Amino acid sequence: MRMQQVLIIGGGAAGLMAAVSAAQHGARVTVLEKMKDIGRKLLITGKGRCNITNSCDLPELVKNMTGNGLFLYSAFNAFSNQDLIDFFERAGLPTKVERGGRVFPVSDQARDVIKTFVKELSKLDVDVRTGQTVKNLIIENGRVAGAVTAEAEYRADAVIIATGGASYPGTGSSGDGYRLAQAVGHTIVPIKPSLVPLEVEEEWVTELQGLSLKNVAATVFCSGKKAADEFGEMLFTHYGLSGPIILSLSKKVSELFLTTPGQEVSIVINLKPALSVETLDKRLQRDFTKFARKQLKNSLNELLPTKLIPVVIDLAFIDPDKFVHQITKEERVRLLEILQHLTFTISRTRPVAEAIVTAGGVSTKEINSRSMESKIVTGLFFAGEVIDIDGYTGGFNLQAAFSSGYVAGKYAAAQD
Repeated sequence: MRMQQVLIIGGGAAGLMAAVSAAQHGARVTVLEKMKDIGRKLLITGKGRCNITNSCDLPELVKNMTGNGLFLYSAFNAFSNQDLIDFFERAGLPTKVERGGRVFPVSDQARDVIKTFVKELSKLDVDVRTGQTVKNLIIENGRVAGAVTAEAEYRADAVIIATGGASYPGTGSSGDGYRLAQAVGHTIVPIKPSLVPLEVEEEWVTELQGLSLKNVAATVFCSGKKAADEFGEMLFTHYGLSGPIILSLSKKVSELFLTTPGQEVSIVINLKPALSVETLDKRLQRDFTKFARKQLKNSLNELLPTKLIPVVIDLAFIDPDKFVHQITKEERVRLLEILQHLTFTISRTRPVAEAIVTAGGVSTKEINSRSMESKIVTGLFFAGEVIDIDGYTGGFNLQAAFSSGYVAGKYAAAQD
C-alpha cells in the first residue's frame, strides 16, 4: 500500500509537531523551511528558555487563548498540555513547572527543545529541507497536490501550512502563509500585534529603563473609560512599557487604536494595589515618622525601588530636598495619588515585527476545528499562528501551535 505523502510548509513549533504526528500516523513527510535551520522562533521564546506550555486545565487553556480560543477546544482535547509534556519526557527532555503554571525544560535551554525534535524527526525518517521558500501551492480539481519553490516542485497528497505569523521576520515568520492561503481563496483576518511592548509619550520613562516591578496593577483607559486590567510583573524600557502584564494588555490597546482612532489611550499603574488609600496613607505616615529628619528623596527606600523615587517625587511636585517633617498633608496626598495612579499616555504599540504573537490570520470560519483542514481546498491543512488564534503569555500560544500541529498532522496522514 502506497504511503500517504504529506508536505509541511514551515519548520517552527506547529510544523515540527505536525511532522512528528503525520509520521507517527504512517505518512511519508517532507518539511520545507525557508531559513537555514528549523525552530528559530522557538530559540527566543521564554527568553531563550522556551516556555513550552502551561500546566492549567483545559477550560483555562481555552480561556487564555483570547483570540478564538473555542476554536481550539477540540485540538487541546486531542493533544493536551499533559500529552505534550509526556511527548517530551519520552523523548528524553524532562520538564518543570514554575510560577503561574509555566512549563520549561529542566535544562532551561530552548535549544534542547529543537534538539529533541531533530532526534524524533530523524527516528521517524522525516525529510527536512531548509532554505526552501514556497512560492505557490499546486491545486488540481479543487484539492491540493503539492507546492512549488524556486528550486523544485513537491508533489503531495496533503499540505500543511505552518508558517507562523508576521512577527520576528528574522526567524522566518514573515507572513508567507497568509499569501499562500489567500491565493487559493482563504480569507485573511487583518493582522495586528497581540503580545507587544507599548510606546509612551512621557519622555521621563527613559529614567526608569531596565526597572522591573512585581505585584503591580495596570489598567488601560480609553478616553477615561476603563478598557482592561492586569496584575503581575512589568518592565520599563527606553521607549515605554513591557513585561508580562503589558504584553497581555497590548492586544486590547491595538484594538482601541483601530476602533477608536483619535481617542486618548492611557495606562495607569498602581504601584501598591494590595493597599487601600487609607492603609497606604498610614504606611506612608509611619515611614515619615521614622525618617522625619531625612530629606524626602532619602526616605522612600523601604517603599519604592531606588530608580522610581525621584520620578514619583517629581510627579507629585514636591521638592526632593525637603525634609520629611516639613511635608504638608497636601503634598502627602499628591504622593499617594502618584503611588496608585502612575499614568502613561500610549502613543502606539511597537511594530508587528516585534510582537511575540500576531493576532489575525487565516479565518477560523474556513477551517475544520476537528481536523484543521481547509473547508475550501481539500487536503490543505493549517496549524499554529498562521491561523487567526492568539493568547496570553505563559505557554498558551506554543500549546496552541503544538496541539493544532498534532491534529493537522494526524488528519493529513489519513487523507485518501
